[in-house]
Amino acid sequence: VSKQVLEQVLRELQPLCTAEQQFIEKFFQLSQDATELQVLEVSVRTMSSPGQCPSPFNWLPFFFFFFLRLEEPTTQLLSEIFSCLEPELRGFLEVCSKVHPFSCLQVLVTLSDSIFEMLGSSSTLCSSFLNTVLGNMRFLAKSRFNKCIETLCKEIEEAKMPSKMKDRILPSVSLFEEFVNFSEEVFRTARQRGDLHEAHLRLASSVFSSINSLSSANLKVNTDMVMMENFHHIHCFLCQKKIHCLEGKKREAKQKYSEHMEKYVKYLGQPLEKLNHFFEGVKARVAQGVKEEEVSFQLAYSKQELRKVIEKYPGKEVKGALETLYRKIHKDLSPEENLLPVVWHAMEQEFIRQYQEFEDLIQHCYAGSGIAMDFTMEELLSYFNSITLSN
Repeated sequence: VSKQVLEQVLRELQPLCTAEQQFIEKFFQLSQDATELQVLEVSVRTMSSPGQCPSPFNWLPFFFFFFLRLEEPTTQLLSEIFSCLEPELRGFLEVCSKVHPFSCLQVLVTLSDSIFEMLGSSSTLCSSFLNTVLGNMRFLAKSRFNKCIETLCKEIEEAKMPSKMKDRILPSVSLFEEFVNFSEEVFRTARQRGDLHEAHLRLASSVFSSINSLSSANLKVNTDMVMMENFHHIHCFLCQKKIHCLEGKKREAKQKYSEHMEKYVKYLGQPLEKLNHFFEGVKARVAQGVKEEEVSFQLAYSKQELRKVIEKYPGKEVKGALETLYRKIHKDLSPEENLLPVVWHAMEQEFIRQYQEFEDLIQHCYAGSGIAMDFTMEELLSYFNSITLSN
Protein backbone atom coordinates (compact mmCIF):
# COMPACT_ATOMS: atom_id res chain seq x y z
CA VAL A 1 0.00 0.00 0.00
CA SER A 2 2.78 2.46 0.94
CA LYS A 3 4.46 1.79 -2.42
CA GLN A 4 1.27 2.52 -4.36
CA VAL A 5 0.55 5.70 -2.40
CA LEU A 6 4.11 6.97 -2.85
CA GLU A 7 4.06 6.21 -6.58
CA GLN A 8 0.81 8.13 -6.97
CA VAL A 9 2.19 11.09 -5.02
CA LEU A 10 5.32 11.21 -7.16
CA ARG A 11 3.32 10.92 -10.39
CA GLU A 12 1.28 13.96 -9.42
CA LEU A 13 4.20 15.95 -8.04
CA GLN A 14 6.44 15.65 -11.07
CA PRO A 15 4.29 17.54 -13.63
CA LEU A 16 3.21 20.05 -10.99
CA CYS A 17 6.71 20.98 -9.85
CA THR A 18 8.14 20.91 -13.37
CA ALA A 19 5.40 23.21 -14.70
CA GLU A 20 5.86 25.60 -11.79
CA GLN A 21 9.63 25.69 -12.29
CA GLN A 22 9.29 26.34 -16.02
CA PHE A 23 6.78 29.12 -15.39
CA ILE A 24 9.06 30.85 -12.87
CA GLU A 25 12.08 30.59 -15.15
CA LYS A 26 10.12 31.96 -18.10
CA PHE A 27 8.31 34.72 -16.24
CA PHE A 28 11.40 35.98 -14.42
CA GLN A 29 13.69 35.19 -17.35
CA LEU A 30 15.84 32.94 -15.19
CA SER A 31 16.74 30.49 -17.97
CA GLN A 32 18.49 31.00 -21.30
CA ASP A 33 19.86 28.51 -23.78
CA ALA A 34 23.60 28.10 -24.30
CA THR A 35 23.78 30.32 -27.44
CA GLU A 36 22.00 33.22 -25.77
CA LEU A 37 24.24 32.96 -22.72
CA GLN A 38 27.39 33.10 -24.88
CA VAL A 39 26.13 36.18 -26.81
CA LEU A 40 25.13 37.85 -23.58
CA GLU A 41 28.48 37.06 -21.99
CA VAL A 42 30.29 38.74 -24.93
CA SER A 43 28.04 41.80 -24.60
CA VAL A 44 28.77 42.06 -20.90
CA ARG A 45 32.52 41.87 -21.45
CA THR A 46 32.32 44.51 -24.21
CA MET A 47 30.25 46.91 -22.16
CA SER A 48 32.49 46.52 -19.15
CA SER A 49 35.77 47.03 -21.10
CA PRO A 50 38.23 49.76 -19.99
CA GLY A 51 37.35 52.02 -22.94
CA GLN A 52 33.74 52.40 -21.96
CA CYS A 53 32.37 55.20 -19.87
CA PRO A 54 32.25 54.14 -16.23
CA SER A 55 28.53 54.85 -15.95
CA PRO A 56 26.68 52.72 -13.38
CA PHE A 57 24.27 51.70 -16.11
CA ASN A 58 27.12 49.95 -17.91
CA TRP A 59 27.24 47.37 -15.08
CA LEU A 60 23.56 46.46 -15.21
CA PRO A 61 24.04 43.82 -17.94
CA PHE A 62 26.79 42.23 -15.86
CA PHE A 63 24.55 41.90 -12.84
CA PHE A 64 21.73 40.63 -15.01
CA PHE A 65 24.05 38.05 -16.60
CA PHE A 66 25.35 37.00 -13.20
CA PHE A 67 21.75 36.51 -12.05
CA LEU A 68 21.00 34.40 -15.10
CA ARG A 69 23.92 32.09 -14.39
CA LEU A 70 22.59 31.17 -10.98
CA GLU A 71 19.99 28.52 -10.20
CA GLU A 72 19.52 29.64 -6.59
CA PRO A 73 16.68 32.09 -7.37
CA THR A 74 14.59 29.34 -8.95
CA THR A 75 15.25 26.92 -6.13
CA GLN A 76 14.53 29.59 -3.53
CA LEU A 77 11.19 30.53 -5.07
CA LEU A 78 10.11 26.91 -5.43
CA SER A 79 11.18 26.21 -1.85
CA GLU A 80 8.84 28.98 -0.68
CA ILE A 81 5.96 27.77 -2.85
CA PHE A 82 6.36 24.11 -1.84
CA SER A 83 7.61 24.74 1.69
CA CYS A 84 5.46 21.95 3.14
CA LEU A 85 6.48 19.31 0.56
CA GLU A 86 9.64 17.95 2.16
CA PRO A 87 8.25 17.86 5.74
CA GLU A 88 5.13 16.05 4.46
CA LEU A 89 7.24 13.48 2.61
CA ARG A 90 9.36 12.95 5.70
CA GLY A 91 6.20 12.40 7.72
CA PHE A 92 5.00 9.86 5.15
CA LEU A 93 8.28 7.93 5.48
CA GLU A 94 7.78 7.88 9.25
CA VAL A 95 4.31 6.38 8.84
CA CYS A 96 5.61 3.77 6.39
CA SER A 97 8.29 2.63 8.83
CA LYS A 98 5.58 1.95 11.43
CA VAL A 99 3.35 -0.01 9.06
CA HIS A 100 5.93 -2.69 8.15
CA PRO A 101 9.51 -3.18 9.40
CA PHE A 102 10.76 -3.67 5.82
CA SER A 103 8.77 -0.80 4.23
CA CYS A 104 11.98 1.22 3.90
CA LEU A 105 12.92 -1.12 1.03
CA GLN A 106 9.80 -0.20 -0.94
CA VAL A 107 10.33 3.50 -0.30
CA LEU A 108 14.00 3.33 -1.32
CA VAL A 109 13.24 1.50 -4.59
CA THR A 110 10.30 3.75 -5.47
CA LEU A 111 12.29 6.95 -4.88
CA SER A 112 15.36 5.65 -6.73
CA ASP A 113 13.35 4.57 -9.76
CA SER A 114 11.47 7.86 -9.81
CA ILE A 115 14.71 9.84 -9.77
CA PHE A 116 16.16 7.72 -12.58
CA GLU A 117 13.02 8.27 -14.67
CA MET A 118 13.12 12.02 -14.11
CA LEU A 119 16.81 12.25 -14.98
CA GLY A 120 16.21 10.23 -18.13
CA SER A 121 13.25 12.34 -19.23
CA SER A 122 13.98 15.03 -21.83
CA SER A 123 11.11 17.13 -20.50
CA THR A 124 12.52 17.35 -16.99
CA LEU A 125 15.48 19.46 -15.99
CA CYS A 126 18.18 17.54 -14.07
CA SER A 127 18.54 20.45 -11.65
CA SER A 128 14.84 20.73 -10.93
CA PHE A 129 13.59 21.50 -7.47
CA LEU A 130 11.77 18.17 -7.25
CA ASN A 131 14.95 16.25 -8.04
CA THR A 132 16.61 17.93 -5.09
CA VAL A 133 13.73 17.14 -2.75
CA LEU A 134 13.54 13.53 -3.89
CA GLY A 135 17.30 13.25 -3.56
CA ASN A 136 16.99 14.32 0.07
CA MET A 137 14.18 11.81 0.58
CA ARG A 138 16.21 9.04 -1.00
CA PHE A 139 19.12 9.87 1.32
CA LEU A 140 16.72 9.61 4.27
CA ALA A 141 15.27 6.33 2.96
CA LYS A 142 18.80 4.94 2.50
CA SER A 143 19.63 5.88 6.09
CA ARG A 144 16.53 4.11 7.32
CA PHE A 145 17.37 1.11 5.16
CA ASN A 146 20.88 0.93 6.65
CA LYS A 147 19.44 1.23 10.15
CA CYS A 148 16.96 -1.56 9.37
CA ILE A 149 19.80 -3.85 8.26
CA GLU A 150 21.89 -3.00 11.33
CA THR A 151 18.93 -3.80 13.58
CA LEU A 152 18.32 -7.10 11.80
CA CYS A 153 21.98 -8.09 12.04
CA LYS A 154 22.04 -7.29 15.74
CA GLU A 155 18.79 -9.18 16.33
CA ILE A 156 20.16 -12.22 14.51
CA GLU A 157 23.55 -12.22 16.23
CA GLU A 158 22.19 -11.62 19.73
CA ALA A 159 19.26 -14.05 19.52
CA LYS A 160 19.16 -16.46 22.46
CA MET A 161 19.14 -20.10 21.50
CA PRO A 162 16.27 -22.13 22.98
CA SER A 163 17.43 -25.09 25.02
CA LYS A 164 14.64 -27.22 23.60
CA MET A 165 14.93 -27.21 19.85
CA LYS A 166 11.38 -28.14 18.86
CA ASP A 167 11.84 -26.35 15.54
CA ARG A 168 15.25 -27.33 14.24
CA ILE A 169 15.54 -24.32 11.93
CA LEU A 170 16.72 -21.34 13.96
CA PRO A 171 14.58 -18.17 14.12
CA SER A 172 17.54 -16.23 12.68
CA VAL A 173 17.50 -18.43 9.56
CA SER A 174 13.76 -17.93 9.14
CA LEU A 175 14.16 -14.17 9.56
CA PHE A 176 16.89 -14.13 6.91
CA GLU A 177 14.65 -16.04 4.50
CA GLU A 178 11.75 -13.67 5.19
CA PHE A 179 13.90 -10.64 4.41
CA VAL A 180 15.40 -12.16 1.25
CA ASN A 181 11.98 -13.18 -0.10
CA PHE A 182 10.48 -9.77 0.62
CA SER A 183 13.44 -7.79 -0.70
CA GLU A 184 13.75 -9.86 -3.88
CA GLU A 185 10.11 -9.17 -4.67
CA VAL A 186 10.53 -5.44 -3.99
CA PHE A 187 13.75 -5.16 -6.01
CA ARG A 188 12.52 -7.43 -8.81
CA THR A 189 12.19 -4.54 -11.28
CA ALA A 190 14.55 -2.10 -9.55
CA ARG A 191 17.17 -0.36 -11.69
CA GLN A 192 19.84 -0.61 -8.99
CA ARG A 193 20.55 -3.52 -6.63
CA GLY A 194 23.84 -2.41 -5.06
CA ASP A 195 22.24 -1.51 -1.72
CA LEU A 196 20.41 -4.82 -1.59
CA HIS A 197 23.48 -6.89 -2.45
CA GLU A 198 25.41 -5.30 0.39
CA ALA A 199 22.51 -5.95 2.78
CA HIS A 200 22.22 -9.59 1.72
CA LEU A 201 25.91 -10.21 2.38
CA ARG A 202 25.80 -8.55 5.80
CA LEU A 203 22.73 -10.50 6.87
CA ALA A 204 24.10 -13.79 5.54
CA SER A 205 27.30 -13.29 7.54
CA SER A 206 25.24 -12.59 10.67
CA VAL A 207 23.15 -15.75 10.13
CA PHE A 208 26.27 -17.86 9.67
CA SER A 209 27.71 -16.40 12.89
CA SER A 210 24.44 -17.21 14.66
CA ILE A 211 24.60 -20.85 13.55
CA ASN A 212 28.30 -21.14 14.40
CA SER A 213 27.60 -19.85 17.91
CA LEU A 214 25.61 -23.05 18.56
CA SER A 215 28.93 -24.81 19.12
CA SER A 216 29.11 -23.18 22.55
CA ALA A 217 25.38 -23.47 23.31
CA ASN A 218 24.03 -25.91 25.87
CA LEU A 219 21.50 -27.77 23.74
CA LYS A 220 19.62 -30.91 24.71
CA VAL A 221 20.10 -32.31 21.22
CA ASN A 222 23.28 -32.91 19.28
CA THR A 223 24.78 -29.58 18.24
CA ASP A 224 26.35 -30.83 15.02
CA MET A 225 23.01 -32.23 13.92
CA VAL A 226 21.28 -28.86 14.41
CA MET A 227 24.09 -26.99 12.65
CA MET A 228 24.04 -29.51 9.81
CA GLU A 229 20.30 -29.07 9.31
CA ASN A 230 20.44 -25.27 9.41
CA PHE A 231 23.33 -24.95 6.97
CA HIS A 232 21.61 -27.50 4.70
CA HIS A 233 18.41 -25.44 4.90
CA ILE A 234 20.25 -22.25 3.91
CA HIS A 235 22.07 -24.02 1.08
CA CYS A 236 18.80 -25.32 -0.38
CA PHE A 237 17.18 -21.89 -0.01
CA LEU A 238 20.05 -20.11 -1.80
CA CYS A 239 20.04 -22.73 -4.56
CA GLN A 240 16.38 -21.95 -5.09
CA LYS A 241 16.76 -18.14 -5.07
CA LYS A 242 19.83 -18.04 -7.37
CA ILE A 243 21.12 -14.69 -6.06
CA HIS A 244 24.45 -13.91 -7.70
CA CYS A 245 25.98 -11.96 -4.79
CA LEU A 246 25.28 -14.90 -2.43
CA GLU A 247 26.96 -17.59 -4.54
CA GLY A 248 29.95 -17.57 -2.20
CA LYS A 249 27.69 -17.96 0.83
CA LYS A 250 25.88 -20.81 -0.89
CA ARG A 251 29.15 -22.69 -1.36
CA GLU A 252 30.16 -21.93 2.23
CA ALA A 253 26.83 -23.25 3.51
CA LYS A 254 27.32 -26.49 1.58
CA GLN A 255 30.83 -26.90 2.99
CA LYS A 256 29.63 -26.23 6.55
CA TYR A 257 26.73 -28.62 6.25
CA SER A 258 29.05 -31.37 4.97
CA GLU A 259 31.53 -30.78 7.81
CA HIS A 260 28.86 -31.00 10.50
CA MET A 261 27.27 -34.04 8.89
CA GLU A 262 30.65 -35.79 9.14
CA LYS A 263 30.87 -34.85 12.82
CA TYR A 264 27.30 -35.98 13.42
CA VAL A 265 28.00 -39.36 11.81
CA LYS A 266 30.97 -39.82 14.16
CA TYR A 267 28.81 -38.76 17.11
CA LEU A 268 26.27 -41.45 16.27
CA GLY A 269 28.80 -43.90 17.53
CA GLN A 270 30.37 -47.00 16.10
CA PRO A 271 28.27 -50.18 16.05
CA LEU A 272 31.58 -52.06 16.14
CA GLU A 273 32.71 -50.09 19.18
CA LYS A 274 34.92 -52.75 20.78
CA LEU A 275 36.57 -53.55 17.47
CA ASN A 276 37.23 -49.86 16.90
CA HIS A 277 38.73 -49.55 20.36
CA PHE A 278 40.92 -52.62 19.81
CA PHE A 279 42.29 -51.48 16.46
CA GLU A 280 42.82 -47.91 17.69
CA GLY A 281 45.18 -49.48 20.22
CA VAL A 282 46.92 -51.44 17.45
CA LYS A 283 47.47 -48.26 15.43
CA ALA A 284 48.78 -46.50 18.52
CA ARG A 285 51.39 -49.22 19.10
CA VAL A 286 52.55 -49.03 15.49
CA ALA A 287 52.75 -45.26 15.76
CA GLN A 288 54.95 -45.68 18.85
CA GLY A 289 57.43 -47.74 16.85
CA VAL A 290 56.29 -51.32 17.37
CA LYS A 291 56.72 -53.30 14.19
CA GLU A 292 53.48 -54.52 12.60
CA GLU A 293 54.51 -58.17 12.74
CA GLU A 294 55.31 -57.82 16.47
CA VAL A 295 52.01 -56.25 17.56
CA SER A 296 50.41 -59.67 18.15
CA PHE A 297 53.04 -60.39 20.79
CA GLN A 298 51.64 -57.56 22.92
CA LEU A 299 49.43 -59.17 25.58
CA ALA A 300 46.52 -56.76 25.14
CA TYR A 301 46.63 -57.12 21.32
CA SER A 302 47.38 -60.81 20.97
CA LYS A 303 45.69 -63.05 18.41
CA GLN A 304 43.61 -64.57 21.17
CA GLU A 305 42.34 -61.15 22.30
CA LEU A 306 41.50 -60.22 18.69
CA ARG A 307 39.47 -63.43 18.25
CA LYS A 308 37.53 -62.65 21.45
CA VAL A 309 36.59 -59.21 20.15
CA ILE A 310 35.62 -60.47 16.68
CA GLU A 311 33.38 -63.15 18.21
CA LYS A 312 31.28 -60.41 19.79
CA TYR A 313 30.23 -59.14 16.34
CA PRO A 314 28.60 -61.91 14.33
CA GLY A 315 26.69 -60.79 11.23
CA LYS A 316 23.32 -61.04 12.94
CA GLU A 317 24.41 -58.75 15.79
CA VAL A 318 25.89 -56.24 13.36
CA LYS A 319 22.67 -56.03 11.36
CA GLY A 320 20.66 -55.55 14.57
CA ALA A 321 22.98 -52.75 15.69
CA LEU A 322 22.59 -51.03 12.30
CA GLU A 323 18.80 -51.25 12.53
CA THR A 324 18.93 -49.62 15.98
CA LEU A 325 21.20 -46.92 14.58
CA TYR A 326 18.80 -46.24 11.70
CA ARG A 327 15.90 -45.78 14.11
CA LYS A 328 17.96 -43.33 16.16
CA ILE A 329 18.86 -41.27 13.09
CA HIS A 330 15.23 -41.29 11.98
CA LYS A 331 14.17 -40.03 15.41
CA ASP A 332 16.88 -37.35 15.59
CA LEU A 333 16.50 -35.72 12.19
CA SER A 334 13.83 -33.24 11.19
CA PRO A 335 11.60 -34.73 8.46
CA GLU A 336 11.28 -31.34 6.74
CA GLU A 337 14.93 -31.30 5.74
CA ASN A 338 14.77 -34.84 4.25
CA LEU A 339 18.35 -35.57 5.34
CA LEU A 340 17.77 -39.14 6.50
CA PRO A 341 18.85 -40.76 3.18
CA VAL A 342 21.91 -38.51 3.00
CA VAL A 343 23.04 -39.18 6.57
CA TRP A 344 22.35 -42.91 6.26
CA HIS A 345 24.45 -43.07 3.10
CA ALA A 346 27.27 -41.20 4.89
CA MET A 347 26.98 -43.69 7.73
CA GLU A 348 27.26 -46.55 5.25
CA GLN A 349 30.40 -45.03 3.71
CA GLU A 350 31.95 -44.57 7.16
CA PHE A 351 31.13 -48.16 8.10
CA ILE A 352 32.70 -49.46 4.87
CA ARG A 353 35.82 -47.40 5.57
CA GLN A 354 36.10 -48.87 9.05
CA TYR A 355 35.64 -52.42 7.76
CA GLN A 356 38.36 -51.98 5.13
CA GLU A 357 40.68 -50.49 7.75
CA PHE A 358 40.11 -53.49 10.07
CA GLU A 359 40.87 -55.93 7.27
CA ASP A 360 44.08 -54.07 6.34
CA LEU A 361 45.29 -54.11 9.95
CA ILE A 362 44.55 -57.84 10.30
CA GLN A 363 46.43 -58.53 7.07
CA HIS A 364 49.50 -56.54 8.13
CA CYS A 365 49.65 -57.20 11.88
CA TYR A 366 48.17 -60.71 12.08
CA ALA A 367 49.34 -62.18 8.77
CA GLY A 368 48.99 -65.98 8.46
CA SER A 369 46.80 -66.23 11.58
CA GLY A 370 43.70 -67.15 9.65
CA ILE A 371 41.73 -64.53 11.60
CA ALA A 372 38.93 -62.79 9.68
CA MET A 373 35.79 -60.77 10.37
CA ASP A 374 32.64 -62.81 10.97
CA PHE A 375 30.87 -61.12 8.03
CA THR A 376 32.04 -60.15 4.54
CA MET A 377 31.88 -56.83 2.73
CA GLU A 378 29.07 -58.16 0.53
CA GLU A 379 27.07 -59.09 3.62
CA LEU A 380 27.67 -55.69 5.13
CA LEU A 381 26.34 -53.95 2.00
CA SER A 382 23.31 -56.25 2.04
CA TYR A 383 22.55 -55.20 5.63
CA PHE A 384 22.45 -51.53 4.66
CA ASN A 385 20.43 -52.24 1.54
CA SER A 386 17.90 -54.34 3.45
CA ILE A 387 17.42 -51.66 6.13
CA THR A 388 16.99 -48.93 3.50
CA LEU A 389 14.40 -50.90 1.53
CA SER A 390 12.43 -51.91 4.62
CA ASN A 391 12.06 -48.29 5.69
